[in-house]
Amino acid sequence: MNMKRVTRSRPGRLIAAVVLAVAVGIPLGVTGAASAATPLTVAQALAAQDGRTATVTGYVIGQPTATTTVLTSGFTADTAIALADQAGETGTSRMLYVQVTAAWRSIFGLLTNPSLRGRQVTATGALTAYFSHGGLKNPTAMSLGGGATPSPTPTPSPTGTAVPDAYYAAAAGRTGPALRTALHGIIKVQTKLSYDQVWDALKDTDQDPANPANVILLYSGRSQSKTSNGGGANDWNREHVWAKSHGDFGTATGPGTDVHHLRPEDVSVNSLRGNKDFDAGGGTVAEAPGCYTDADSFEPRDAVKGDVARMILYMAIRYEGGDGWPDLEPNDSVSNGSAPRLGRLSKLLAWNDQDPPDAFEKRRNQRIYERWQGNRNPFVDHPEWARSIWG
Repeated sequence: MNMKRVTRSRPGRLIAAVVLAVAVGIPLGVTGAASAATPLTVAQALAAQDGRTATVTGYVIGQPTATTTVLTSGFTADTAIALADQAGETGTSRMLYVQVTAAWRSIFGLLTNPSLRGRQVTATGALTAYFSHGGLKNPTAMSLGGGATPSPTPTPSPTGTAVPDAYYAAAAGRTGPALRTALHGIIKVQTKLSYDQVWDALKDTDQDPANPANVILLYSGRSQSKTSNGGGANDWNREHVWAKSHGDFGTATGPGTDVHHLRPEDVSVNSLRGNKDFDAGGGTVAEAPGCYTDADSFEPRDAVKGDVARMILYMAIRYEGGDGWPDLEPNDSVSNGSAPRLGRLSKLLAWNDQDPPDAFEKRRNQRIYERWQGNRNPFVDHPEWARSIWG
């Protein structure tokens, strides 16, 4: 009789609880109401990576930076934490990688709060892969200890373009060298991707707004299937807008994998651009209408001239030589060779003025910020800062 009364009054909750219990291994002896309200363990969350929304409790182990890498000191960003069922866990396969979106970073980011390591945290979000590893993304609630709290004021949607005021607080009112220093301090806080992860990032950041199965190629402007990436003829690959030979940083994690300057491009067009500096003029590029090239420079099509300029300026501010990477800087030359320099600065500044950020570029910046690296390109948000720094 008692079971009949429960079934009639709350059938949906009981059935949902039984389904969840079977899926993640909760003993069926636990009552339906208790199962629905009880947070999952990390082990249970790892066994239920199907996109469902769930609450999980675990101990903070460190900051995940790759599929099998979790930093336990020297934290580099506030964008992710790894949870485990035991505070002393060392095996990454038994950790849940939790995305820490902007709303939660001041409390749950390890760069800002290194003492969080070893404490118990409860998070509610989507059980889905993060860093190609069992994870929880887009949290709607996070709290210390074993109980979740309501969500704070929502942050902008990943598809939105709103600029978070607090992000640039340290740069407010600054110009010239002081602005440059402030921006470097802001954007250097980021999650670093592996070169393999860049493939997945580009499929998201450069998605064709008219066809979600495709990406838009930077120079060619062509909409092409996301799955046609590779090294074959007419495939697309990863174009380093700041050519990696200009500073010899290759494809190692750091400037070589920074998605703010990596874009999808046709293999042969990418090869044709090579490591040339940017300038105006030359012969037409057959597979990239509106682009021109000569022996020492490349001119992108009008619709992305500003995009290219802002990517170059971002790299110069992000990589100042203080973190083991070259000090990248634009100049007015097109004969830079392997020096950590890229030109032509006067042309890039003109392109930044000529082609302001459009919806595609703003969405891309937001996507990188919220889903991939946790940092922004300040010149997409504030194109006027380019002239303030470089004149």
